[in-house]
Amino acid sequence: MKKISIKGTKLSPAVDFDPTTGKLSIKGVSIPENAALFYKPLIAWIKKYSDSPHDVTELDFRLEYFNTSSSKCFIDFLKELEQIYNAGNEVVINWYFEEEDYDMYVTGEDFQSIIKIPFNIIKVPAAE
Repeated sequence: MKKISIKGTKLSPAVDFDPTTGKLSIKGVSIPENAALFYKPLIAWIKKYSDSPHDVTELDFRLEYFNTSSSKCFIDFLKELEQIYNAGNEVVINWYFEEEDYDMYVTGEDFQSIIKIPFNIIKVPAAE
């Protein structure tokens, strides 16, 4: 299984998925014109990864902003991670939010209430 590395743009996040370490990262802004098209290969990747996941799968969400269509894709992606977790594998989700971004904090809590995997909701200093 291949690693995925996508550079972030003004509209789409940086993505780094490494099957050899189990480290997954989505960072930046997610407002692609067609979120379903952008996230479809990432969801397909996690489905394939779930056949033989790393001992610990750790997802870092470090988002500045995302749109509603991205949110739907995140839920689909998290549900795939939930399958890995329900199969008895360790899954860690780190949801980062800037200290003054209450909306991003609440969104992390909302996702946590939908997906039955423990979330680490982590406050970080606001970007300069």
